[in-house]
Amino acid sequence: MIDGGEDKTRGGGSPTPVRSERLRGPVEFVGRAAELARLRRLVATPPCLILLEGEPGIGKSRLVAELLAELPGRHLIGECDDVPEPFPLGVLLDAIRGGADRLGPLNPVAGALAPLLPELADVLPDAPPPLTDPAAERHRLLRAVAAVLAALSPATLLLEDLHWADPATCELLAYLSTHPVEGLAVVLTARTATPGSSTPIHDALARTPPWSVTRVALSPLDADDVRRLAARTLRLDDPPQQLTAILLDRTAGIPFVVEEVLRTLAERGGDPLADDSVPFVLRDVLLWRLRPLDEATREVLGAAAVLGMTPDQRVLASVLSLDRVAIGAALTTAHRAGLLHDAGDGLRFRHDLARQVVYDLVPRESREWLHLRVARVLEQELPRPVAQLAHHYRRAGSGADFVRNAEAAADLATERGDDATAASFLLQTMDIAELPRPVRVRLAAKLGRSAIDGLSQAEAIPVLERLLADRRLPPGARGELGLVLGRMLRQQGEALRGYTEIERAVPYLRAPRRKAPALAVLAAPDTVVGRHVDDHLARCAEAETAAAASGDPAAHLAVRIARASLLLELGDPAVWAIISELRASADLADRPREHARACLNWAQGALHAGHPEQAEALLAAGRALVDETGYERLASLVEATELSLDRAAGRLDGLAERLSRLVASAERMPVTLLDARAELATVLARTAGTESGRHDQVESAERALREVMVDARRVGAIWPLVQALSALARLTVTGRPDEAVRHAAEALVLVRGKGILAWAAEAVLVLAEAATAAGDPGRAAGAVAELEAGIAGRDAPLAQAALRRCRALVPA
Repeated sequence: MIDGGEDKTRGGGSPTPVRSERLRGPVEFVGRAAELARLRRLVATPPCLILLEGEPGIGKSRLVAELLAELPGRHLIGECDDVPEPFPLGVLLDAIRGGADRLGPLNPVAGALAPLLPELADVLPDAPPPLTDPAAERHRLLRAVAAVLAALSPATLLLEDLHWADPATCELLAYLSTHPVEGLAVVLTARTATPGSSTPIHDALARTPPWSVTRVALSPLDADDVRRLAARTLRLDDPPQQLTAILLDRTAGIPFVVEEVLRTLAERGGDPLADDSVPFVLRDVLLWRLRPLDEATREVLGAAAVLGMTPDQRVLASVLSLDRVAIGAALTTAHRAGLLHDAGDGLRFRHDLARQVVYDLVPRESREWLHLRVARVLEQELPRPVAQLAHHYRRAGSGADFVRNAEAAADLATERGDDATAASFLLQTMDIAELPRPVRVRLAAKLGRSAIDGLSQAEAIPVLERLLADRRLPPGARGELGLVLGRMLRQQGEALRGYTEIERAVPYLRAPRRKAPALAVLAAPDTVVGRHVDDHLARCAEAETAAAASGDPAAHLAVRIARASLLLELGDPAVWAIISELRASADLADRPREHARACLNWAQGALHAGHPEQAEALLAAGRALVDETGYERLASLVEATELSLDRAAGRLDGLAERLSRLVASAERMPVTLLDARAELATVLARTAGTESGRHDQVESAERALREVMVDARRVGAIWPLVQALSALARLTVTGRPDEAVRHAAEALVLVRGKGILAWAAEAVLVLAEAATAAGDPGRAAGAVAELEAGIAGRDAPLAQAALRRCRALVPA
């Protein structure tokens, strides 16, 4: 069953129960004194959240075992599975089960966990009535877990292998990083994210403030550490330098591999440098241990590697058509050979690296057969483990069965409010070449809806683009997929491409309840170049007609919010009454996330118009709603709006540093990134433009503004482009007036194309100043007159103030 096959396909997995016994490592512990001391200092003063990162085998579990061994108090331990079923918060619920016997009085919100932890029904409060909004239900679930953790504190919560965690768990941990539980030290272990890829835990923590998470990275052992480990394991006072060099070269200093090699050398005895067959890499070590095993034991071990880290003897017996006694005897033999170890509740592979090597040694055809047999056995279980079935069927090469189970897993995740997990399963189905077009379209529509608020947009966008390029795509699917693609592109910062995709999709959207919110998006004026405000007004009117026809309160609310945003940018004096009415309505009050988003959008519009007091009030309301709902995805928008308000109010002390931090942490939120960069460049320009500004500061500000302009032109985002052009015109008006005039004139052309002249106030003021400095103020007369006519009767205090300054320079 096991040979030297070279295929590197990743092996299978099955549920792994939580075990504190897993934390037992080898006797020797070297090379981590500084990291261990740091961890001890951190957990000694909770609350804290620590992310311990490193590559597989680097010793994360071994280090936390040392930490917990001498750490007093309560330990809550959970371990993620490599093929988890779509069950949100599973690893946290496992950790809670381990400490449930010590639960004290609980907040009533903890009752939301009762359906998920029926075995704790006697200690949890009664379950509250279900909520109709999945997002609100998920947030209540997060608050319930936090409440139970508070009741269990003081404690140390250790969660291992977070690179496999479900997005809901990652969302809660991000929430705990900024809303810590008193007395709770949270320690997470995860593999380091590789370049070009990420995991939900890395994405979630990337959106948190830098101070909220302490990251501890483990590096490979150095030569001195390897030498000490060799001395202790081989009982040598002075290991040969050549031995240390070989170990370091062949193992890359990965502690697990070093330990396995040294353990094998100790078992072999003799001079480790005298025999050419000495195994100095993990694969050779395991081959050496496999060699004396009989064929039956190898067959069982190969099937165990296909099944997962902790092989289930019952499943193995069914897969191989053997009795449990034979399976147990084979696993015991493998244990004696050092290929498995006793985890306390059963035998398991010593490390995933070891399991992977054994898996790779099983011939490809045998692996596929074993995966298929495992899937057929698991099909008999209730409830069906759809995620594991999808995994095994895919490895078996059974595309139709894989798609069937992946879609079922995605549907289950969606039902539980876990859009990101649903998107992950659906993305995998798109790789099946023989997928019939109707099935692909159906799955793509589900993918689009799941990925809108998930973390899979970058992967989903090319999938949708390929489908939309197919001329045979049915009209209804073209509308739905185009709308989803447009929304994703906008969230990724591709303003014009997203806007254009939604424009293309609208004619194919048949249902008014779908058409109305799509048209409402097209009514937003501050997003794209090349569309006049009359176009936005027309789209808004169409949206109102569609909303009325739909009879859908959600569609009607989306259109009303969009109309208020449009009127605010237009400077319509009636807009404040409309916003007040909307905020007082039950429709918006019942949708706190939409309420938060609306308040933040209106706060930005108020800033554009020059209403800082209203912007402050709307920002405060939006911030409170984000805190109340736990909608962390809006946190960066809250911070960006706050910083924009500080810039508008002239509160510049430390503002550039705060904006720089936001830009650095906003990489995962592209929709806010360009605006934040424009704000940062504007602040740099304003600071550099003072009399005390140094030449290098001016150059830095100018470079930042030009970079914003390049990217804004590329994506077709009008507001940051006008802001950057105006700021650059202001920066250069004194020393390079001709260049300033060019930038200001370009900003005016863009604003003229949009039809909201108030946006050009700063650019027109620069034109007036440059013309006056050149002794010919009449050159700016046309631009000033255009601004005056454009804002007549408009509620635009910022533009009105600029106009008064223009008139002082260029009389009518």
